[in-house]
Amino acid sequence: MKKMLLSAVAIAAMVAFGGIAKADILIGVAGPLTGPNAAFGAQLQKGAEQAAKDINDAGGINGEKVKIELGDDVSDPKQGISVANKFVGDGVKFVIGHFNSGVSIPASEVYAENGIMQITPASTNPKFTERGLWNTFRTCGRDDQQGAVAGQYIFDHFKDAKVAVVHDKTPYGQGLADETKKMMNKLGLTEVLYEGITPGEKDYSALIAKMKEAGVTMVYYGGLHTEAGLILRQMADQGLKAPMMSGDGITSNELASIAGDAVNGTFMTFPPDPRNNPNAADAVKKFRDAGFEPEAYTLYSYAAVQIIADAIKAAGDTDPMKVAETAKAKGPFKTVIGDIGFDAKGDITRPDYTMYQWKKGNDGKYNYFEIGLK
Repeated sequence: MKKMLLSAVAIAAMVAFGGIAKADILIGVAGPLTGPNAAFGAQLQKGAEQAAKDINDAGGINGEKVKIELGDDVSDPKQGISVANKFVGDGVKFVIGHFNSGVSIPASEVYAENGIMQITPASTNPKFTERGLWNTFRTCGRDDQQGAVAGQYIFDHFKDAKVAVVHDKTPYGQGLADETKKMMNKLGLTEVLYEGITPGEKDYSALIAKMKEAGVTMVYYGGLHTEAGLILRQMADQGLKAPMMSGDGITSNELASIAGDAVNGTFMTFPPDPRNNPNAADAVKKFRDAGFEPEAYTLYSYAAVQIIADAIKAAGDTDPMKVAETAKAKGPFKTVIGDIGFDAKGDITRPDYTMYQWKKGNDGKYNYFEIGLK
């Protein structure tokens, strides 16, 4: 009887150790899952979840399954820190997120101190990768690259315009507006108005009155789609006829829902549409079959999970520091958004932005269409 009991204990121990040896690889996905920017949070969530499912269906990573844990930061830096600390407590070793630069930057400090590798699909403020941290990566470009493209385009196509540069006072919005302004000024075009607004405001009459008084004929806005849509709608209502240009923060079909017909003609910088990349064909079909349109950062989030998986395989280890070193040394990695490699800072080595314009498609609905830089 004693011998049988010992055997049972031994078997239980083997099962327990087997469970530890083949534990799930826990990846946290953090972003605004609720609140006004929830559309972007959904993109990060859906992208990562589909990538994890596809990886698991193919056998996992070195036999281990990927498990996703969600964290809702509601685009708030303090809440982002809370999410980061919860991830630490839950044993998360890799994070996809956050969405806002103003959340990703402080959260990355928590992750760095606790041995967590972070890949943001969407945070474009240069500071994110400029602080010498070992753990910060992004699958998107940077605002200094995006702003340079926007500033050059304004100079090339609206050289005689009276430009207002408006931003939402956040690290992302003001950072992008300032980079665009920097390029405009370098080329000899000076804005007639430089103004900050507060996210969450509903009435932009005072801003629009200032723009009218300055004779503004072109608006550059650094910020997100919620405020951009309201400004566009109120500009139209108050008789200010001036096209708006903005960046990747308005890449959501919700912009058209908020702005209505006033969205027509709006310009926007974003990388070439990843949905058109041949590498993404299978993933795009799965998203659409499930009733989700994988716009904007969905595939950037999917790619981030692919990179973690391939870097773990290449490293032969799940230790985040080793995986981070491997991600920089062993790329480029084949992903749904194309081949992605990283420099020593964790920035992608193939930054690419182009120009889009919002207009009605053949279905009669407003959408953004690539028009290029010429």
